[in-house]
Amino acid sequence: QEPKMTAYMGCIGDDAFGRRLQQACEEDGVTTRYLVDKETPTGTCAVTIVDKERSLTTRLGAANKYTVSHLKEPENFNILKSAKIVYSAGFFITVSPESIELASKVTEMSGSIYCLNLSAAFIVQVPSFRAVLEKALPQCDILFGNETEARAYAEAVGWETSDVEFIATRLSLVPMAGKKDPRKVVITQGAEPTVVAIRGVVSRYPVAPLAPEQIVDTNGAGDAFVGGFLAALAKKHSLQGCCQAGSYAAATVIQQSGCTFPAKPEYCL
Repeated sequence: QEPKMTAYMGCIGDDAFGRRLQQACEEDGVTTRYLVDKETPTGTCAVTIVDKERSLTTRLGAANKYTVSHLKEPENFNILKSAKIVYSAGFFITVSPESIELASKVTEMSGSIYCLNLSAAFIVQVPSFRAVLEKALPQCDILFGNETEARAYAEAVGWETSDVEFIATRLSLVPMAGKKDPRKVVITQGAEPTVVAIRGVVSRYPVAPLAPEQIVDTNGAGDAFVGGFLAALAKKHSLQGCCQAGSYAAATVIQQSGCTFPAKPEYCL
């Protein structure tokens, strides 16, 4: 609700979809610093809803063309250095590992918070992608994921467990770089309590229940949770407050069609 408090970087094409994305961000008060690829169309995504669950079919297009040189441009680099919280979606691991490495190391030097999301099972199942994730973990202050992604990681590295709390615990114990505080590993489980592990100690934060008839579709639930969590973190709320804000945002988006929110939130930070 406070304009120009957030900035977003990525790559779009020089086309109607790219302009629409820029306009939507501007209308919602988000500063955009897009790399524009004139040769490649803006990425698109088709969402298939079956029994309220969603499946995504993507054409990455220009989203696959982001380069670290854009992040190094003075205006963009200044945004990175001045940010209090920097968040990278795990999908970006497949696009520009160099950008993730630069962003994570800049946050270590600036003292800001670096966050990363597992995002999808295939990110941790493909060895080259998982290597990028593991290289960034020492700089990662908050690692997000859901129970399916956490279990996929455990299987990929041979931990022989499906216990989400155990997996979160082990991920929280990966050593941090420099003098960073211990990592927080935040694993959502749909309607089940959110698991948070810090230095091997696990906490569980309940999720307010919704009746099945209240749910329209689950599109955007994970991203909404992260958005709510980080908004509360920016306001210096406790972990419990961050999880509550994340759960509110996720519960709100799944009661709408697609990735949409009411104009004004009912939750006050």
